[in-house]
Amino acid sequence: MNHAEWRVKVLEEVQQIPDAKLAQLYELIHGFRLSSETKSNNAAAIMQFAGCWKDLSDKEYSEFLDEISIRRQMELQDWNQP
Repeated sequence: MNHAEWRVKVLEEVQQIPDAKLAQLYELIHGFRLSSETKSNNAAAIMQFAGCWKDLSDKEYSEFLDEISIRRQMELQDWNQP
């Protein structure tokens, strides 16, 4: 199904939503759109750092990767604690 067909299907469904539920539907759709925009903006911001590690020595790069691994393990431990 192409984008135009999906839009038609979505609009058909929206037309059938009871008036009392329209505010909830708006909040859902609005939040979904904002989160999509945030993700694309985040990707652009992250890509500004692409290649910034190329000037690190092998030792510095290895230490950097070790540090990331340790931090991720610590985060997982924090998540698993009650």
